[in-house]
Amino acid sequence: MASPAARATAPVSARLVPLALLLLAAHPARGETGLLRDVVFAEYTPLSGNLELARRLLTPLAAATLPQRVAGSGKRLAEQPIELSEERFIVYVPAAPPRQGYGLLAFVPPWPEASLPPRWAATLDRQGVIFVSAARSGNDASVLARREPLALLAAHNLMQRYPVDPERVYVGGFSGGARVAMRLALGYPDLFRGAILNAGSDPIGGAEIPLPPRDLFMRFQSSTRLVYVTGERDDPHVSDDSVSMQSMRHWCVFGLESFTTPFVGHAVADAAALSRALEALRARTPTDRDRLARCRSTIESELAKSFQRVEALIAGGRGTEAEKLLHELDERFGGLAAPRSLELARKYFTSSPP
Repeated sequence: MASPAARATAPVSARLVPLALLLLAAHPARGETGLLRDVVFAEYTPLSGNLELARRLLTPLAAATLPQRVAGSGKRLAEQPIELSEERFIVYVPAAPPRQGYGLLAFVPPWPEASLPPRWAATLDRQGVIFVSAARSGNDASVLARREPLALLAAHNLMQRYPVDPERVYVGGFSGGARVAMRLALGYPDLFRGAILNAGSDPIGGAEIPLPPRDLFMRFQSSTRLVYVTGERDDPHVSDDSVSMQSMRHWCVFGLESFTTPFVGHAVADAAALSRALEALRARTPTDRDRLARCRSTIESELAKSFQRVEALIAGGRGTEAEKLLHELDERFGGLAAPRSLELARKYFTSSPP
């Protein structure tokens, strides 16, 4: 063993070798393929910022009051909710990129480990799809503060590192992770072109899953594709899928595909189901513009009537009832109601956003 003096006088380059090897392991070189564990990303995106998450994933009234509520708790709202240097991801990259670039699947798990589901690698190879999933992103983690920004940051970093086809960037998940994936697909249709909802789904248009700003929701309606895949013996989640799809159609979302896997209960999709889901996402069908326009007109009529009821209550001096109804309207119509909902809140109600 070298003496302390010898170690102290070793060349700087020699002393830095172990550190360099550690960094190479944590930050894989661009273009590296296969299964990569404990990957560390370094690049942030405005899409994962706290205020942008709130704008896209909360109701307008909740998003507008977020900074005020955080300040009231004695805390400061950071620009980003995630410290990337502390996070680890698992990545699988097929060896050969397709001619038009890789597909990309950001997977939100219900478990805390970063893992690739069994036998998915061969399907990802055939489909030319990169897989990424974050550690400490399971059902016990905060949805808004961890699970959603981790998926966004994973997708962003891999799109910087590999030739990815932006038309084949998807989000997916299993069980509770699928519910998070659905929220992300709804709020980020400009990033995720589709979603695989494996044994987990919800209706949209409420306080838990509000509609995003109008321009984003119109894009979601017209271009996002959702694939529901659940075990045929997983009765509660098969029922949830039916309710979710009914809700989607009510809100003029028609790019839906659903299938069950035979003889399977509440279990992550097998390789064949994953392959079918990826094929369904790729097989985009043209939007029926007339049907979409008629459906949107119905929604706009419902929204206009809701505003009329709020304004009638205000005019009649029934402010408490009007404020309650405005909050219900905010939860139901979300971003479709803004900025009018925000303007009414600021003008008439003391609990309005600043």
